Amino acid sequence: MNEIEVAQLALQGSKALGAGIAMFGAIGAGIGLGLFLGNYVSALARNPGAAGEMGKVLWVGIGVIEAIAIFALSVALINLFV
Repeated sequence: MNEIEVAQLALQGSKALGAGIAMFGAIGAGIGLGLFLGNYVSALARNPGAAGEMGKVLWVGIGVIEAIAIFALSVALINLFV
């Protein structure tokens, strides 16, 4: 193996490692989504009459959390293929 091949392999490896590290944002989004929905269900169990008011906040919160996961995925893919 010559130096160019070694450099290309090192570059591919570092891109894969960087993409894997970038996906930690998706792990955090999954944990956050679980906590968010768990607290929502707990709040509904305590006060079922507030379901209409909390439902709007629920969908906005889910959208923000999923946007974080999609952003992490896009950063990982850009890092991997560019």
